Amino acid sequence: MTQPLNTKEVATKLSQKVPGSVVQPAGEAVLVDKAHILGVATYLKEAPEFDFDFLADITGADYYDYFEVVYHLTSFNKNHRLIVKTRISERGNPTLDSVTGLWRGADFQEREIYDLMGIAFQGHPNLKRIFLWEGFVGYPLRKEYL
Repeated sequence: MTQPLNTKEVATKLSQKVPGSVVQPAGEAVLVDKAHILGVATYLKEAPEFDFDFLADITGADYYDYFEVVYHLTSFNKNHRLIVKTRISERGNPTLDSVTGLWRGADFQEREIYDLMGIAFQGHPNLKRIFLWEGFVGYPLRKEYL
């Protein structure tokens, strides 16, 4: 069973390696500024001390004031895990950098979030609807969807 990392220690290291990236450690998660999500993800994957070789899951949530995208990372080699969160306050055209270049498993998960919540992942190689048909109006998992 993988062990959670100490998020305060991770936040300190992230702040040193990717300045301005950490908003705050939050329980078992680290909240990261959306502008730095790709830099943080790259560091967490490539740094030998973290070695997050597996993206277990990406999910999105709508909190009226902002969207939150949550990444569940696992290192099989180091036997630890970490949750990374980021928030997007723009509701009209929410965007976030894609992590598909780091973890191929992000492909369908980012497409699902795009399809159901309308968060566009910049740099995604094939960002199109995965469940709903092209031309479907709206995003069913948004709070304002009727």
